[in-house]
This record gives sequence, C-alpha cells and structure tokens, in this order.
Amino acid sequence: MIERYNIPGAVAPRGPYSHAVRAGDFIYVSGQGPIDPATNEFSFGDIEHETRLVLNNIRQILEAAGASMADVVKCSVFLRDGGDFGAMNGVYGEFFGENKPARTTVECKFANKVMKVEIDCVAYKPKA
Repeated sequence: MIERYNIPGAVAPRGPYSHAVRAGDFIYVSGQGPIDPATNEFSFGDIEHETRLVLNNIRQILEAAGASMADVVKCSVFLRDGGDFGAMNGVYGEFFGENKPARTTVECKFANKVMKVEIDCVAYKPKA
C-alpha cells in the first residue's frame, strides 16, 4: 500500500509532489530546502542556518509520518558550494548522532541561486 503525506503546518510543497510517501515500511521524504515553516518563505543565511532549518523540516515531516531521525537509513545532500561540506557536516551530525544513515553528498547548481543546501531522505519504520 502507498500513502502520500501532506503534513499540516509543514512547509508547503513548491510543486506537484508530496511531503513524503510511504511505500510499505519505507518513508521517502521529498527534498527540503531552507524554508521557514512559520512564514512558508525561504530563510537564507550561512550553511549552518540553512542546514539546521532543512533538517528540522525533515524531522517534522518524519514525525508526522510516525518516524524519527533515528529511522533514517539514507540521505542525499545537495550543496551549492562543496566548500560548505565541513560546516554542513557539523550540523548534520547534531541531528543524527550515533544513528548515522548512509549518505551521498554532491555539489550542484540550484534553480534558486541563493539557496545553499537541499536534503532528502529515506526512513525505515514498520507500521505497528
């Protein structure tokens, strides 16, 4: 069974996609950018600020889908500037601690020329 999540209070999707999709025991969270859920507007700043905002948005979506950051098995991190890797990685570690998921990090070009980071993830959480 496939369930599509549109989470009340979470950042509104910027296109025709769901916040997350559950397929069996896996939850696929769409890529999140640095958007403040209180205003639903981008909140640009240094890479630490943007990474923290992105991961808080992911956590909110996961929790609404019945999972947590500890259930994340894979992340994809997209950075505008590969030089931001170390600072992004420091914040990332705060969110995952000992529950380190598999990860891919790539440098890329965003349509929004100011945005520094986008992250998506896959979590594994069997339904009770």
